[in-house]
Amino acid sequence: MKISNALWKDHLAEKMPEGLAREIDIFEAEISLKKMGKLDDRVFAETRLRRGVYGQRYDNGERHDGKKVQEMQYERRDLLKGPNTVWDAPGMQRIKIPGGGLNASQLETLADLAEEYSDGIAHVTTRQDIQLHYVHIEDTPAIMRRLATVEITTREACGNSVRNVTTCPYAGVCQDEVFDVTPYSQALAKFLLGHPDVQNFGRKFKPAFSGCSQHACALVNMHDLGLVAAKRTENGKEKRGFAMYVGGGLGAVPYQAKLFDPFVPPEELLPLAQAIARVFARLGEKKNRNRARIKFLVQDLGIEKFRELVLEERKKLEPDLRWTEYVKDAELFSEEPLRPAEKLHQIGSEAFQRWARTNVRPQRQQGYVVVTVTLPIGDATSHQLRVLADIVRRFTNETVRTTVEQNFVIRWVSESDLPELYESLQAVGLGAPGAGSIVDIVSCPGTDTCKLGISSSRGLAAELRKRLGEKAFQIDEAVQNLHIKISGCFNSCGQHHVADLGFYGVSRKMAGYAVPHFQVVLGGEWGHNAGSYGLPVVAVPSKNIPEVVTRLTDRYVADRQNGESFNAFVKRIGKAEIKKLLEDLTRPPADQRDRSFFRDWGDPREYTLGDMGVGECAGEVVSTIDFDLAAAERQLFEAQVAWESGEAERAGKTAYQSMLGAAKALVKNEFPIVSDDPDQIIGEFRKRFYDTQKFFDTYAGGKFAQYLFAAHEKASVPYTVDSARYLIDEAGLFIEASHNYSNRADALVASLK
Repeated sequence: MKISNALWKDHLAEKMPEGLAREIDIFEAEISLKKMGKLDDRVFAETRLRRGVYGQRYDNGERHDGKKVQEMQYERRDLLKGPNTVWDAPGMQRIKIPGGGLNASQLETLADLAEEYSDGIAHVTTRQDIQLHYVHIEDTPAIMRRLATVEITTREACGNSVRNVTTCPYAGVCQDEVFDVTPYSQALAKFLLGHPDVQNFGRKFKPAFSGCSQHACALVNMHDLGLVAAKRTENGKEKRGFAMYVGGGLGAVPYQAKLFDPFVPPEELLPLAQAIARVFARLGEKKNRNRARIKFLVQDLGIEKFRELVLEERKKLEPDLRWTEYVKDAELFSEEPLRPAEKLHQIGSEAFQRWARTNVRPQRQQGYVVVTVTLPIGDATSHQLRVLADIVRRFTNETVRTTVEQNFVIRWVSESDLPELYESLQAVGLGAPGAGSIVDIVSCPGTDTCKLGISSSRGLAAELRKRLGEKAFQIDEAVQNLHIKISGCFNSCGQHHVADLGFYGVSRKMAGYAVPHFQVVLGGEWGHNAGSYGLPVVAVPSKNIPEVVTRLTDRYVADRQNGESFNAFVKRIGKAEIKKLLEDLTRPPADQRDRSFFRDWGDPREYTLGDMGVGECAGEVVSTIDFDLAAAERQLFEAQVAWESGEAERAGKTAYQSMLGAAKALVKNEFPIVSDDPDQIIGEFRKRFYDTQKFFDTYAGGKFAQYLFAAHEKASVPYTVDSARYLIDEAGLFIEASHNYSNRADALVASLK
């Protein structure tokens, strides 16, 4: 833990938005409670996940050296931050970047954090987020505070929550878009962040926006909620709207999203999203983790029944001014250039021309272009981020976004500035050509940092990029624009299902050894917003995958018919022929003395599955009552801190609020629509738990409930040092009694099954 963390808290106190500051204070208090043993491992795991604090490979404190499991030396092995997750083991901090939009100050802050708290690398994900790896749990509040000062949050970046709202990075400048979806995606992200209706999901929920239907910039067909810009004429006037899709998703078994409504007007965008969230929260699977995504709910109900339930839910919603306030000025939204548009008057070097052919895209605004900054395997160093910040300040109004292909795009670049901008990028290793081409390979973290990784997706991606880059001049034009995407396991974090050439990690036994393999997936369509999904053909040892790519692309070039796409080619020749083409690559080498074949890319160890752990992709299923009681404990902890600081009034009020929170947790379990009104909470608690004696303790009877009633009656009386202290003690007893009641109720339910 950095000793400067406390200094950052004081230094930044007045520089953070109040809501974000409060959130971070709460999380820091929960960290303290966990260290004191006052938070359950599962509850704390989901708590930190909803702040983007994620587990990482080896965080169980063990690492396989290729021969046997070795215990890693951590100071506090007895303290956990989740089930079987050692406190001092480094983890990952995911940082939410709605729509991928960043400015120069944010890039510089990310650079500082990567350098000071991580390994000096910021990783761009396939959902436009930024990830920092090898981060200590106790450093995360300081990271969050520093991000908050530049208006970035990590809230709900992981866990059973609404994840980052992804958006086409060319929105607003694309020549083919219907209209700019940027302000609408920002509205949805803002509206759903922390919304009470999205806190009780069984799994994650991923939204995406696209400005058109033909390109792949947002991949809406593979999302839980997908919005595609649309227009129609009403009463002679053109009106904006969205084709709304629901129930898409990849994972082991990918599902295409279903059309919910061909035209949703902007004023219905937020309430319909809220209604969908409520139906998912109420009816979505909670126990079976393998069927907890909304895609299964839509599949089980059918889109017609699902639509009916959502529209019924929509009618029940209380009017919310934000529905219209957040989108009312969307049509006025625009970005402005920094420099005037000027044509490029020089040809430039051969290297510049090669880069410009793949990395420069004309905007619909004449004289301006979008520049793609390719990041091999999605990584940028702190130094590169700082230079990128300087570049976007110098040439644009800081208009830069991340992409789902793990790159950056710089928008609103005047054509005449391209040579100078290219030289600046080239100077720090950011000037590589090949954006969107076969060398621009997408990869999840795989076995580098993911607990579920089976094979080294990043290692394979780096090797393929190197080999393809070496012969870039010789690659046939038909092959140049194919997409390669690699996942370390079947969960499709690398989006292998929508690639021309997709690969996901598996393991096989060969000659008595476990050998890293990749399943070859063919037939996916990247275009049309992930228009179709590929299917696995054959599993091939990892070391033979480069030859797989060579054989398939060579065969495609040789047998291609009349401009046939790779997808169509694969369908025409069929799986049997492809498997035959690759059959010999599935076997071990004749000479097995070379043990490198039995190792993974970039890993000198003998291959093993011994490092795999329990993934946190889905978060922990924690009941609402457990969450609410944990929140009550956190408030009680804050009351104790206030009392120790001599703030009797704040201590007493906070202790009282902690009791109300615990009481509401029990009431809400039976009466979900209970309000925040203290009188209603107390009345419902008395009726449901005290008068029925359900809350009574075997020995103390209704004593603990009477503490609550007395605290409520005296809520308007000023607190003294003594009365605040007594109330803190009573609140602790009441919260403990609430836990005991909840446990008794759970045990009773279990006994009746």
